[in-house]
Amino acid sequence: MTQEKIRVLVAKPGLDGHDRGAKVVARALRDAGFEVIYTGIRQT
Repeated sequence: MTQEKIRVLVAKPGLDGHDRGAKVVARALRDAGFEVIYTGIRQT
């Protein structure tokens, strides 16, 4: 039986341009084996 990766959506509200924290979280999750979808900033 194959095991699928857990998919995580990371989004950043467009209130400011500071997205470093979201990128760090996305990278850490990816490195831990999750499938990460990062939408970038100002997508709300």
